[in-house]
Amino acid sequence: MDMGRESRWEKDAMSVEIAFALVTAAALAAAVFAVALTLTLVFDLSDAASKGVRTGGALAGGAVGVWRLVRVLYRFDVERRKGH
Repeated sequence: MDMGRESRWEKDAMSVEIAFALVTAAALAAAVFAVALTLTLVFDLSDAASKGVRTGGALAGGAVGVWRLVRVLYRFDVERRKGH
């Protein structure tokens, strides 16, 4: 009976960790894109340069978001395997 509870707790912990990873990854990606968007608004760039900066910001934001997602989940897995 204890094993069932422990398994359930582990599943719940994994669900919480996945949600945390997704939310923080999305927030970080949005922040990186917001910086790029702010740069295009602050500096009077041409349309082509503005589009390039926004595209670069979207790509960088996506990369940073994926990096955060993988990092959080990997760290959780390492800690889980250690028994913490």
